[in-house]
Amino acid sequence: MTVNINYVQNLTKAGQVYNDLDPKVVAARNHALKTTRAYNNKVYHQNDYDYQLLRPLFKQLGSAPYIEPNFYCEFGFNLSIGDNFFANHDVVLMDCAPITIGNDVNIAPKVGVYTVNHVEDPVARAHHQIYARPVVIEDGVWIGAGVNIVGGVTIGQNAIIGAGSVVTQDIPANVIAAGNPAKVIRPLKTN
Repeated sequence: MTVNINYVQNLTKAGQVYNDLDPKVVAARNHALKTTRAYNNKVYHQNDYDYQLLRPLFKQLGSAPYIEPNFYCEFGFNLSIGDNFFANHDVVLMDCAPITIGNDVNIAPKVGVYTVNHVEDPVARAHHQIYARPVVIEDGVWIGAGVNIVGGVTIGQNAIIGAGSVVTQDIPANVIAAGNPAKVIRPLKTN
């Protein structure tokens, strides 16, 4: 089955509930899985960071990216990534809704950005009903190891998210935030 990007984007936009096992959704997910596996394998076996494999998958991939394996995304076509992006090992970007990442963003190992969530109703959940909300990570953000970011969140410019944090609400610019749920610890120290 060919990937119908418009169909899947229309289904997933604006937080509406949709069936995660819709055949067109599954086809889009499988395409992204195949592409990211090819990218990861090329890095592992040939030491070749071949961004030409990822560029057609993403909505946007800026200049000078550095993405370590095992990188994974849900669809790819909902990912907009700026210049000088660094993603360390085992980064997961579940882009069921748009994930917009600015310039000069650094992401440590084992970070997950999860735009998707299952519905609360147990009957609907048993029928694979889910919804998604976008995530925005602005310019200059540094995300520590093992951080989880949920849908509907914006992380402001230059913010630092401490290792192991769970980001469930917006984080303002120019602060350090940490914890579960992540809370502002203090403003950044600048010279």
